[in-house]
Amino acid sequence: VCDIEVPERLSFSYEQLKRYHLVERCVHVPAREGSEEEILLVHSSEHLEVAKSTQTMNEEELKRVSGNYDAFFFHPNTYRCARLAVGATLQLVDAVMSGKVCNGMALVRPPGHHSQRNAANGFCLFNNVAIAAEYAKLKYGLQRILIVDWDVHHGQGTQYIFEEDPSVLYFSWHRYEHQEFWPSLKESDYDAVGLGKGKGFNINLPWNKVGMGNSDYLAAFFHVLLPMAFEFDPELVLVSSGYDSGIGDPEGQMSATPEVFAHLTHFLMQLANGKLCVILEGGYHLKSLSESVCMTVKTLLGDPVPEITGEMAPCLSAVESIQNVRAAHKPYWKWLMYEDTSFLQNLSTKSHLLKKANTNPSTEQESKMTNNDETVKVERFLELHMKNILFPMPPIKTATTTDSKGSAHLLPVPVHLVKEMDKTEIKALVSGFYADLMKEDKTLLSLGSMLAILDKILKKEVCNGIAESPTAAVSVAFALRHSVRFGFQRVLCIFVGDMQIIPNTEDGSNQKLFEIHLTVLFYIGIWSFTFVLNSFLLLLKDAEGNDFFSAVLGFILPVAYSYQPNLTVIAVGPNRSLGISEISLLFALLQGLAESRIFAVIEDTEINLMQSVAKALAGASTPHFGVYVPPTQEKVNEIKILRDQFQQEWKMLQCSGKLSI
Repeated sequence: VCDIEVPERLSFSYEQLKRYHLVERCVHVPAREGSEEEILLVHSSEHLEVAKSTQTMNEEELKRVSGNYDAFFFHPNTYRCARLAVGATLQLVDAVMSGKVCNGMALVRPPGHHSQRNAANGFCLFNNVAIAAEYAKLKYGLQRILIVDWDVHHGQGTQYIFEEDPSVLYFSWHRYEHQEFWPSLKESDYDAVGLGKGKGFNINLPWNKVGMGNSDYLAAFFHVLLPMAFEFDPELVLVSSGYDSGIGDPEGQMSATPEVFAHLTHFLMQLANGKLCVILEGGYHLKSLSESVCMTVKTLLGDPVPEITGEMAPCLSAVESIQNVRAAHKPYWKWLMYEDTSFLQNLSTKSHLLKKANTNPSTEQESKMTNNDETVKVERFLELHMKNILFPMPPIKTATTTDSKGSAHLLPVPVHLVKEMDKTEIKALVSGFYADLMKEDKTLLSLGSMLAILDKILKKEVCNGIAESPTAAVSVAFALRHSVRFGFQRVLCIFVGDMQIIPNTEDGSNQKLFEIHLTVLFYIGIWSFTFVLNSFLLLLKDAEGNDFFSAVLGFILPVAYSYQPNLTVIAVGPNRSLGISEISLLFALLQGLAESRIFAVIEDTEINLMQSVAKALAGASTPHFGVYVPPTQEKVNEIKILRDQFQQEWKMLQCSGKLSI
């Protein structure tokens, strides 16, 4: 009897979605049974016939047929349930591809990713996600589909189906423990990169120990998946969404908390013009599963992402696996062309595995009791944890001021207009602050506009905001001071374009300004940390390729996530080398931080830029980037030097296991 793949997996998840009032905010797509023709897009007719025949079998016959497969158990209703799971998945694909919805989630059972062309396997009868990919290719003429499998088990069924197919990029991370963990296959390791034309399009990231947490999952996205995904440029993203990779799961034994799935979902929403279908796979701790499902759906609905918890430092074993995946895929990907990657043979977890093999196995009864205790402990932990990380959503998503030179009415509809402050109020606030810069009325007025929005963000009445300023650097310096005085102790500040950076030297808070290679400025002090994009401005000047991705995914995001700001301020000035689509994507990616609190200060009054940033802040899908151009060797080396220099302090930068961590 299977005591973990149970109907309560769906009912608990659905009840929790209702408790969070998420069900009423979603469009309901009716389920249907997948047709035989649709199932045959992936599976053999023999496999289909065996499945059909089980509907009329007695218990003995069902046991006999089930015995032909690894970890699969037939019931007379299994065939119909599996057809409904296929049909519901395809209904979601249709809803997303037709534009009826932007994205969605299919809560289905049985799962699918272990199922192979000719065999049921690991609770899976039909491969829902693989069928969805073939269906989308056939019906909508898609040429590039990304499948992200964050279930804790390797989806070997999906790998086998697409391993020779360059139109499907398959990424799976999974508990592996050097082939000790089910399905215990050699081809689940990092060196299985695909076959024939499909070489490079199968990405396996093996976890060689249990206990992987939020920072390990994020590091895998920053240093492996996201660079590959942006280079691949999918037209649709499908997620094999197993939550057995979350905390408390008896199968996975990992430590990642539910909010990490909000962050992962948020990143995937920046691909394929937002076309994202999340399909349930595993997840066997009911509380952990249901909270993780809710975090995913909240993010799909565009809610601000909760701050990530836990130390932002991937463990050595995770970094080793990341390094080996990068080395295995270097021949196939442009973004890895100039990366300094080499294989690590001497893995830190090998000795740990030998110790594990020598311990006395506990009895089944003992392990069941321990599991039950653990389940209750995790339930209690999650009850408290979710209360701590969930926050009331500000009533307004995005704000600007009424004085935006008449351009406010051209901004997207969801942008809320805030009345600016009058001169007397502003003067009272700015007295003594760079008095020589405050003489001009237009500087004072722009500060008034900026403060009106910033105040609403700091008071959490508004999620994010956008202000025009004739002197963005002055506005940012003042915004930093104002935010710190308000009690925001970690402010991340990014400058795009040419701006005079104004040091904030008040309060004797021992702040220092460092200049590194004349390209990057860090401003570090007790109260605030400012990260200045001058490095990437210089790196990107005269750039012939998408150095933007190397800079943002390989450096800015890892540093920002290591830092965990309470507020992000992005200033956009003149003479910038970043295009509008890059700037919009930068805003979108950084919304995963600081409960999505972002304040944009734009010196340029170019209406296209204002519109694009406002759309990104309001949650619209990011514009398409066009054909991927690889980064230049010079730029990759500059980013590597920076990474080497700072990775001991900002540990999310680590993607090589050579150093001691």
